[in-house]
Amino acid sequence: MHVESRSAEALPKEHSPSTPFATADRKQLTQWLMVAGLIYLLICAVGLIGSGFKSATGDQAKEMFAFATNPFAGLVVGTVATALIQSSSTVTSIIVGLVAGGLPVSVAVPMVMGANIGTSITNTIVSLGHVREKKEFARAFSAATVHDFFNLLSVVIFLPLEMAFGLLEKIGSFLAGLFVVENASMNGLNFVKASTAPVVNSFKHMVEGFGHVVGGSLLILVGIVLIFLSIHYVGKLLKRLMVGRAKEIMHTAIGKGPLSGIVSGTLVTVLVQSSSTTTSLMVPLAGSGTFGLKEIYPFTLGANIGTCITALLAATAVTGNTAAALQIAFIHLTYNVLGVLVIYGLPFLRYLPVQAAEWLGETASKNKLVALAYILGVFFIVPGVCLGVTSLV
Repeated sequence: MHVESRSAEALPKEHSPSTPFATADRKQLTQWLMVAGLIYLLICAVGLIGSGFKSATGDQAKEMFAFATNPFAGLVVGTVATALIQSSSTVTSIIVGLVAGGLPVSVAVPMVMGANIGTSITNTIVSLGHVREKKEFARAFSAATVHDFFNLLSVVIFLPLEMAFGLLEKIGSFLAGLFVVENASMNGLNFVKASTAPVVNSFKHMVEGFGHVVGGSLLILVGIVLIFLSIHYVGKLLKRLMVGRAKEIMHTAIGKGPLSGIVSGTLVTVLVQSSSTTTSLMVPLAGSGTFGLKEIYPFTLGANIGTCITALLAATAVTGNTAAALQIAFIHLTYNVLGVLVIYGLPFLRYLPVQAAEWLGETASKNKLVALAYILGVFFIVPGVCLGVTSLV
């Protein structure tokens, strides 16, 4: 009888909904619902920027960004903005909203390229945590800057092609045309736009009394703030939910060949919604010597592709020029995919970023001021000087 009563008592406890496992499941479900809500907020925010920019500028959008019609100026704007914010997802989402509101796609293309360069500042800063150990720092700094050199090489190849032939603009236009007919989204995208319309329209109604310019500017400001908040908290939640799994994927895939590395880098970045997080996860692995730079390199390339998901999501519900918004989002994706295919696909280009990063890592480990000069120079001083020069020309 004593044994039976113990069994009977044990059963409810084991299956009770208040067990730690059930509590953890509920907490995880709540966090996933919060992620979904924040992504919805992000899409609404991009819609607000598009509406606000269109209202504030009318047909003068091109004139407002006349300074950036020089492709190098646009490149610098994208680089510095992303380096300051430390999130290419935020910058590209803002660019998508601006394009929907009238910013010319040709002006936005170099900005997107610059965002790719600026995003790698995060993992470069992370590598400074290994500065006390000379060999460890050389490996970590090389792993961080290989991303920089790849993105710089990609700009050197594709910016002249874009300036001469409009290559990316044409491919982006074709891909956007598959989803948009006569500037009206297909059914799937209409559903997304319809779901965000109440929020966007409510904000538009709230600022009507301020006039077109001030009201539009307020919408842009609110949209930018909401993008910051949504991407920041989505990143925090997804790190909590997915970084453990991301590390498992990374450990499983790295070293099993370039294709495996690229695919897993893409997947991990989609899961954590941040290429900075993905590439920063690799820096300690490189610093400790767990993986070599050539093994980590393909994973970095995948991170570049995976980060495009945010801009594509943002483009699904913009108000205004839907076709142009989708076009710039597809240009971002096309640029990163072509960068991988061309640079990694051609043997004479494949390891140029690796060789440059290894040299810089060795040099910086011998003189720590080189690392500081590199970060300030590449992400702030050189872009600032270039912007100043282009504004005078």
